[in-house]
Amino acid sequence: MTQILCNDYFCTKDKGDVLVVGVRGQWTITNISKIEKLLNTIDKIGQDKTICFQCDGLKNIDTSGAWVLYKKYKSFADQGLQSEFKGFQEKHFRIVTAVLEAPKGHCPKEKFGVSLTEGLIKLGKLFFKGCHHLGQALSFLGQLFVTMGKALVRPKRLRFTSIVRHIHETGINAIPIVAMIAFLFSIVLSYQGAVQLRQFGAEVFMVNLTSVSVLREVAVLMTAILVAGRSGSAYAAELGVMKIREEVDALETMGADIFEMLIVPRVLALIIALPLLVVIANIIGLAGGGLMAYTLIDMPPALYMERLLDAVTMNDFLVGLVKAPVFAFLIATVGTFRGLQVSGAADSIGKYTTLAVVQSIFLIIVADAFFTIIFERIGV
Repeated sequence: MTQILCNDYFCTKDKGDVLVVGVRGQWTITNISKIEKLLNTIDKIGQDKTICFQCDGLKNIDTSGAWVLYKKYKSFADQGLQSEFKGFQEKHFRIVTAVLEAPKGHCPKEKFGVSLTEGLIKLGKLFFKGCHHLGQALSFLGQLFVTMGKALVRPKRLRFTSIVRHIHETGINAIPIVAMIAFLFSIVLSYQGAVQLRQFGAEVFMVNLTSVSVLREVAVLMTAILVAGRSGSAYAAELGVMKIREEVDALETMGADIFEMLIVPRVLALIIALPLLVVIANIIGLAGGGLMAYTLIDMPPALYMERLLDAVTMNDFLVGLVKAPVFAFLIATVGTFRGLQVSGAADSIGKYTTLAVVQSIFLIIVADAFFTIIFERIGV
């Protein structure tokens, strides 16, 4: 038996009527172009011989390598030469078999459904996973309420410096973006209202539409969504980085109360800051409505103020203001809860920060729907 060709991927040996191709090395996509060129050299050697691919020296193969091997097998078959495979490891054999059978139509069909048993198993896993997350959330809420209760009973436990810092970050620093969004949204609302009411000659009622909408819904809802994207994500990211750096573990090792030090100041700060932002959004929104009333229907500021006072009541203002602390609590709680769940690599921060924002906005909208139903029931 004489050796003819030898490289990093195969060696050929002539055994008379049989040409043995000893496959070896890495048959992966990174080496495919080189392997294909080398395989072409076998064609002249293998004429009038049976080809035996001896694959016990193969270290690794993927579908691209298996496909190249199949093409060479098919090429020999088209020339009327017999070829066979021997010595495959089981894991390599499965890959090559799948590629060999695919052109013959024997590739397993994709399953578009699941059996009843599989469906029940998946449903059960989802149920238990949901129960586990619910248990974690309830445990977090319980510990938060206990810590806040202790802090209210003994105000010395409150970290006022931390609270003030977070009020500055989540409240004062957010004023420009909140004011701009409130102003622009009130302009859009006023313009659309005026266009529709003009068909009935009732443009003057644009003031009623804008003022009531801004005070009851638009200001508080848009502000809460902005704060969820801005401060809720910041809470989750800050605590997530602390978790990855093991700062939270270090504080717990030193005996510090994580909720008292990290969670309660953020929650209280946002509960204080968000209503103040809503008041600012109300003022800017009503100012935007006044500007559009003067621009679209030539209503002077004095008349706008007169109609504004006739259109809105204190209840309209209080309805929006009552929602703000609840929305703030939801945003801060979800943000801190998800932040403490961060673990492992940095991609975990992105995952839980995204979850914090999405879930905060979802809960805000759900809570707003409940408030709307409750206020309608009690006639407010």
